[in-house]
Amino acid sequence: MVVVTDDSPADNEPAAAGDSPASAEPAAAGLGPKRLPLLLILAAVLYGLDLLTKSIAVAKLTPGDPVYLIGDVVRFSLVRNPGAAFSMATGMTWLLTLVAAGVVVAVIRIGSTLRSPWWAVGLGMVLGGALGNLTDRLFRAPGPLQGHVVDFLAVGWWPVFNVADSAIVCGAILLVALTVFGFEPDGTRSTGKAAAGKGSAA
Repeated sequence: MVVVTDDSPADNEPAAAGDSPASAEPAAAGLGPKRLPLLLILAAVLYGLDLLTKSIAVAKLTPGDPVYLIGDVVRFSLVRNPGAAFSMATGMTWLLTLVAAGVVVAVIRIGSTLRSPWWAVGLGMVLGGALGNLTDRLFRAPGPLQGHVVDFLAVGWWPVFNVADSAIVCGAILLVALTVFGFEPDGTRSTGKAAAGKGSAA
């Protein structure tokens, strides 16, 4: 009798302790791998492509002498841009340089926690583009923090742009779409979480 009563609590303790690892396994299994390597690889590819195309444009094009590719619609036209993407805010070069540096730091910090491949793609595009234009602002004339960005792509009436501008805009559009449709940086969907919460409450 005494042995049976002493054993019953001991039998219950392992069962209670065993519940927590079992319940923790599904949560851990739902997390995907970290996506920082994907972000950095894509950013490096876009950064290299931006530098290469700008170097070719500077070597082969003359300002004010466009090269027409498809009629008057698509052309190469070399422009030194002191402003932001698509020639905006031309009088704030130093401020734009600091903003670009802040964007680079912020993207890398966020990227270290990412588990969504699509968020990694979007942020990688933004990072690669920001680095490309930041390099121009730091190392091109007329000097550090005042450098003019090399733009050379022109389509119709759209302001002249470069690979970095395209990457930043496309990456930002992708990030907005992911946010609107509920895709979280950790790889989950907010709509799924809400549905799960309603189901458990019922």
